Amino acid sequence: MQEQTAEKPYFCEICGSAFSTSYQLKRHIQTHTGEKPYSCEVCGTAFSKNSDLKIHTRIHTGEKPYSCEVCESAFSTSYQLKRHIRTHTGEKPYSCKVCNSTFSLNSNFKRHMLTHTGEKPYSCLVCGSCFTTSSHLKTHFRTHTGEKPYFCDVCGSAFSTNSHLKIHYLRTHTGEKPYSCEVCGSAFSIQSDFKTHMQTHSGEKPCTCEVCGSEFSTNSNLNVHMRTHTGEKPYSCEVCGSSFTTNSDLKRHMRRHTGEKPYQCEICSSAFSTNWELKKHTLSHTGEKPYTCEICSSKFSTNWGLKKHMMLHSGEKSYSCAVCSSVFATNTKLKTHMQTHASQKYSCEICGSEHATNSELKCHLQKSHGEKPYLCEVCKSTFSTNTKLKIHIRTHTGEKPFACEVCGSAFSTNSELKRHARTHTGEKPFSCKVCGYAFSNNSDLKRHLRKHTCEVCGSTFLNNWELKNHSRSHTEEKAYSCHVCSSAFSTDLELKKHMPAHTGEKPYSCEICSSPFATSSLLKRHMRTHTGEKPHSCDICSAAFAQNSDLKKHLRTHTGEKPYSCEVCGLAYSTNSQLKRHIRSHTGEYYSSFLTLLKV
Repeated sequence: MQEQTAEKPYFCEICGSAFSTSYQLKRHIQTHTGEKPYSCEVCGTAFSKNSDLKIHTRIHTGEKPYSCEVCESAFSTSYQLKRHIRTHTGEKPYSCKVCNSTFSLNSNFKRHMLTHTGEKPYSCLVCGSCFTTSSHLKTHFRTHTGEKPYFCDVCGSAFSTNSHLKIHYLRTHTGEKPYSCEVCGSAFSIQSDFKTHMQTHSGEKPCTCEVCGSEFSTNSNLNVHMRTHTGEKPYSCEVCGSSFTTNSDLKRHMRRHTGEKPYQCEICSSAFSTNWELKKHTLSHTGEKPYTCEICSSKFSTNWGLKKHMMLHSGEKSYSCAVCSSVFATNTKLKTHMQTHASQKYSCEICGSEHATNSELKCHLQKSHGEKPYLCEVCKSTFSTNTKLKIHIRTHTGEKPFACEVCGSAFSTNSELKRHARTHTGEKPFSCKVCGYAFSNNSDLKRHLRKHTCEVCGSTFLNNWELKNHSRSHTEEKAYSCHVCSSAFSTDLELKKHMPAHTGEKPYSCEICSSPFATSSLLKRHMRTHTGEKPHSCDICSAAFAQNSDLKKHLRTHTGEKPYSCEVCGLAYSTNSQLKRHIRSHTGEYYSSFLTLLKV
């Protein structure tokens, strides 16, 4: 309590403060009573002092009687002018005794001191979040009320803070970018963005997380990061109740409900809900892949794609499951894994199968049950994905957004453009494993493989002629007939082999012993009696044979197979010659008579 003196004879009975005039005492008492006798005739705002009302009135009149002699800027109060002059003089009269930082304004100095004390005296009554200043609390409280009192005069957009309105106006309507980087030439509309950008060159990250030691270039980025430790999600969706750590995340989420897609591609007019999706899409037109791996030189269209790729080299798995300690390379994989711990499962109503996530259930319905929820309004065709529907719609609109840079031909899909581009480059990345022939398109390779592959048994053949001959073994078709005896054969080659039986012609002679043969294959077999060659080997015991038929007979000694059965008693034998000998035990006939029986 102050003592009453001759210099200050007026004494406050509530707090004991002393004043030199009765006017000062009256003004002071209003701080206790809350009385505000001076009202604005324009907006009705009330003030405790007439001088405060006069200053306020200048907001409506636009009067700014205090001018800067240096830059001629005008201000509505002398205090604002004094503060402004310090931007010219560089004067910072307020100094921190802890870290020696200096400030031009007392309010900034007071706010700074709270960073040392950690004090956050202003608390939100809704969510309990604490703030260092009442202005920060007011701004935060608007996230709960949805209040946006600052309106853009040009487009009518509303904002929760005046600073957001200013940023919007500069970025959207003026296009003015007065802050230019001397290093790379980038220009910025607001100083804070410019300062943040400069830190990308200096590498400076002055804001450190006390929990994990992560460093950040701005305090706002640090604040957002801290929510990963506290779990705080102050931004809630009014539609579904989902919560988010940042307002920007909430805005992106809301577009799922509204269907808003404000980012449009200038080439094909495709629309996207986020700027990042638009940038990624634009690369599909340009083919640009600006991010290169320093280890293997692989290129990527996005920085995130490069980061994921780098984990293959480093083996880094920085995302850990809090339940079972499993580690993952990406946050997406961790989230998917966490669903295995969640009690909630998504069940298929058709087959009853359970899935960890709703997206997995949707994929299951489309793949396993043929669900096609996307309907074309023109022809009523249905599709399993929205992407397939978009591509289909182009068949109605005639839209062809993908153009060839060489010849100007246009295509409705990027894959069609890629296939077309190979006609210019000559690239043929699809090779046949049977004959080695290469193709520019996978569809051409598939068509080609039909020439090699039997549709009945899957056997492959080097050429179409061999495949046709083989196919007749399944159909029993015998298109080649002998004009002498009417015997039929499935291949032309078999007919040619048969004809020497009628003509007696043996055009193939052995150079060693002059023995004649009707076919070249018979000559080859004979030659092995001179060379001793036995090219057919048993995989089980390594026994070798001159003829493949001998090898087949030998293999039956290992497998026990007996394909030749007696029709009289049912006994089975591994070779036809053994069956013939056995049949004589039933007939008792001479061998010549048995031969006659066999011909019948």
